[in-house]
Amino acid sequence: MSCGDGPGEPGSGPVETGAWRSPTMTAESHWVTSFEIFFDLVFVFAITRVGSFMARSLTATTLVRGLILLLLLWWSWTAYVWLGNRVRTDQGLVRAGMLVVMAALFIAGLVMPDAWSHHTGTVNAPLILAAAFILVRLVYFGLHLTAATKDSRLRAQLLADAVPQTFSLAPLIAGAVLAGAWQTALWALAFTIDFGGGWIASRVGGWNVRSPGHFAERHRMVLIIVLGESLISAGTGAGDSVTRATVLLAAAFVLAAVVCLWRLYFEHLAAAAEDALEHASPARRARMARDAYTMVHFLLVAGVLYLALGAREVLTDVTGSASNRGTPLDWPALTVLYAGTAGYLVGLAAFARLTVRRAPRVQLAAGAALLILLPVVRHLSALSALAVVGVALIALTAFEGRAAAQKPHGDGENAEAPEPTDADSV
Repeated sequence: MSCGDGPGEPGSGPVETGAWRSPTMTAESHWVTSFEIFFDLVFVFAITRVGSFMARSLTATTLVRGLILLLLLWWSWTAYVWLGNRVRTDQGLVRAGMLVVMAALFIAGLVMPDAWSHHTGTVNAPLILAAAFILVRLVYFGLHLTAATKDSRLRAQLLADAVPQTFSLAPLIAGAVLAGAWQTALWALAFTIDFGGGWIASRVGGWNVRSPGHFAERHRMVLIIVLGESLISAGTGAGDSVTRATVLLAAAFVLAAVVCLWRLYFEHLAAAAEDALEHASPARRARMARDAYTMVHFLLVAGVLYLALGAREVLTDVTGSASNRGTPLDWPALTVLYAGTAGYLVGLAAFARLTVRRAPRVQLAAGAALLILLPVVRHLSALSALAVVGVALIALTAFEGRAAAQKPHGDGENAEAPEPTDADSV
């Protein structure tokens, strides 16, 4: 990974006065800046607060609501990835706007655990969240439209996107006011309108990826931050002090699982996917960025978060009183632990298929096996259930590493994907 700007990139160095009037376009050699990493840290803080929201009362309803919050946050963040790929975000007007967005995301993260709570003190968390999501969208639209003054096709794309985004505001606000089940349904509807409408609007074909390296690196960095934060989140389940060896054993399984998730993505696939993105035709590059990065990476981030949530419950169990230790996990905790891991593996397979055009069946098989095992591991202790996940990931990672070592140089992931036909458009 690299951070900063390529040599001689336009706009590098001191901020020019013109950056306040017209955003500075990025070069093809543009890389992620320290300001963008700062922005991503605030975003990940909000993501981890969703985990805190779900951990308060781990039920099926809470998990659904947490998923809605994750989707709304992710959809907001990805918009700024596309913006940062087109213009420099660490200068002038764009930086000022993104600082406002960072403040909105930080406040949203603070109230996130009370996302479905009303009349708790003087703070109305649902309305604050709705206002934060709306502000994030409005600032993005204004900045991107300003950056697209000389690109009529991109302006048409942004205006097309604005239609579903505008219609999604009504259920977002109404849900915050009505609360309860209505809030769940209306916020899910708001995301569906925004996402579905954006998918249809993308047929305008105005999106393009100026710097493939920047786009891929931005997603890699947010994933590595989430992986690191997952250890912090899971570790809170151990409490303030560790007095039992079983707690250390459980922590070792958590660390091993997270290391395996990191290796499965970063050791071979990440670089090969970036290479495929760089060598794709402009139309396929934009479609690959939309599908493999903007959409599929949500499975990776959500999978890590749910795995951490389940691991946190395991550590809480083995740290608790002797009467509770050795008992099986509740269904919600067991589900997030296994479904989160399976979702990550399915996301990896989909990412590989969309970029390097190969589908690693062993990852799909491992994900399916974890889901099939749910009724069986339901009868195991919490520590044993975590151990099954850890051992499965270790075995999968070892198999993938051995297969990669036996693969001839230039074969498989590193082979250049064939160019698409003219029909292959965004």
